Amino acid sequence: MSDLTHNSDRLIEEGRALRDDNRSGGRHRRAVSIGKGSAAAKQKHWITKIRNIVIALFTIWVATGIAGAMFSGIGFWGVMAVLLASIVAVAVFSSFPKMKTPKRSDINKGDVQQMVSRTELWLEAQRPALPPPAVTLVDQIGVQLDGLGLQLDGLDQQHPKAREIRALVGEQLPEMIDSYRRIPAQLRRETRMGGTPDEQLTDSLGKISGEIDSITRQLAEGSLDDLAIRHRFLDYKFGEGTAPAPELEHKPDLTTKPTGAN
Repeated sequence: MSDLTHNSDRLIEEGRALRDDNRSGGRHRRAVSIGKGSAAAKQKHWITKIRNIVIALFTIWVATGIAGAMFSGIGFWGVMAVLLASIVAVAVFSSFPKMKTPKRSDINKGDVQQMVSRTELWLEAQRPALPPPAVTLVDQIGVQLDGLGLQLDGLDQQHPKAREIRALVGEQLPEMIDSYRRIPAQLRRETRMGGTPDEQLTDSLGKISGEIDSITRQLAEGSLDDLAIRHRFLDYKFGEGTAPAPELEHKPDLTTKPTGAN
């Protein structure tokens, strides 16, 4: 009886998750990248696949040409074998190698900018297991991580902000999602300690999103100040409007002859 009740609860929970996913437009089933970092990694992966397909087809066709020259043609069955080999090559190399999602233990390795890109890919793979409101925040965090990655270019790895980002993005964020995923699906809607796990996850992701935005703004302050200083310098040097330079205002008209001149 207890097994039947447990299975019923599980089926009801899965039905609710499917209903919520459909209401949100099926975002869990989409393969849309959450940021430019993950999109670039996918593009690089597909370029590798296309390269492998081209090399395989080129090898098959060159081998076919050599065989045809040696045996004065390859005949009907030879042509069919080439077509079959080409189809198999395309099928195999379009499926392999598989796109590897960074492991949880590998996220926080390398420099902090690489860590941010790996976090994007890892987060993207977690979306199907998250409630719709959390998926929306994960997509938002992906965009924020793109902006943060730009600010990290050339940043000293020992800079206090680099260590802060490593702790927030490389440790706290994935640990929070891992903790949520370890909770059985039928318990994620039960209220505990002031809220359900779904609500607590969404609230925590919102706080992390706000912190990422704050850090990005702090790192960008130097660039913003530099731009403002340059703007003030240009305004001071050239002034506003389109008034001519002082040395041109009283320039004599060389086309007019002086009075009394012949």
